[in-house]
Amino acid sequence: MTTPGYLVVSIGLGLIGVIAAFLVGRYTAPRHPRRPDGLTVGDLIQRIVQDSHDGIVVLNRFGDVVLHNPRAEELGVVRNNRVDDRARKAAEAVRDSDEVVHVDLSALDGQRGGRQPEAVTAEVRRLVETFVLVDATDESEAVRLEKTRRDFVANVSHELKTPVGALALLAEAVLDASDDQEEVRRFSAKIMQEATRLGTLVTELIALSRLQGAEKLPELSDTEIDVVVEEALSRSKLAAESLDITITTDEPSGLVVPGDRSLLVTALTNLLDNAVAYSPPGSPVSVSRKLVDGHVEIAVTDRGIGIAEDQQQRVFERFYRVDAARSRATGGTGLGLAIVKHVAANHGGEVKLWSLPGTGSTFTLRLPVAADPNPPLVPTGAGDTGGEL
Repeated sequence: MTTPGYLVVSIGLGLIGVIAAFLVGRYTAPRHPRRPDGLTVGDLIQRIVQDSHDGIVVLNRFGDVVLHNPRAEELGVVRNNRVDDRARKAAEAVRDSDEVVHVDLSALDGQRGGRQPEAVTAEVRRLVETFVLVDATDESEAVRLEKTRRDFVANVSHELKTPVGALALLAEAVLDASDDQEEVRRFSAKIMQEATRLGTLVTELIALSRLQGAEKLPELSDTEIDVVVEEALSRSKLAAESLDITITTDEPSGLVVPGDRSLLVTALTNLLDNAVAYSPPGSPVSVSRKLVDGHVEIAVTDRGIGIAEDQQQRVFERFYRVDAARSRATGGTGLGLAIVKHVAANHGGEVKLWSLPGTGSTFTLRLPVAADPNPPLVPTGAGDTGGEL
């Protein structure tokens, strides 16, 4: 049981003791005792229970609720002053023992309200004599993280399996065609292509892991946006030229952001590569930069296939592809936009998307501008209308 759980149990025991002491004192104390100044121990315990992040419920030997906090209602453990039947049955099981029973109190299909958590678990234990404590916790975040982890492992396994399987088949084909130099060269070129794709996938997985906290990110320093744009353009030049796509840019801006140049170049390169990959040959791609409300906005615009509105949020998910066949044909890993999203978040910014199917898309990387190290000085007395005539 977690430390907060033990704390809640202790509070529950203390609360029962306070109630008992109150009842005894009620019949043994003078008729008009003087009320002590400030909060009593009972008041403090009551406040702690009421403000607890866990749902706390105390049941008597009949399964009736004698005490609960608002959180228990939010979690759906108590409704109309009645405890969930699953918790009540668990309480019956532990009433005559010192065992702790773990019970799933998640809402059944079709019964979850708008604010009720997706997953709720509880520890049910005996307090004193016939009183039972139900300590319920919201486990929704843990469930979501576990689902994300499983999906990620499954996706990685699938993505790695494709190039590895292709390499094995191509190597076998090379062996079978060892006497045909033309076929050997053709299969060797495909082996190189799959090996490159596999290497890119591994590199991007490492980058994504790093961005999500697997290791400490470098300290941010003042970085010139014009340098970032220039380096990203040089990285994407070859892919653009192979499709006869011209990437145009606006004039240098002189803007500076606090950031890591390598990560920012990677993010912008991913946006450019994405624009090139989803644009028809000969179409234009443009890069612009401007200062808006204290943020530098770097926009990459293409005239490609566009993205439907219901898919625009999902494109930033790992391994999600708008057109899977086209992405694989161009060597895409499905991680590029996820990396952009995490780079932006690690720099205190965001990435925005505007798109219209059949028209094109604009991805905008929005980053806080660096503070001016030499702000203009205000002359002494500026704004003072007084003085000698």
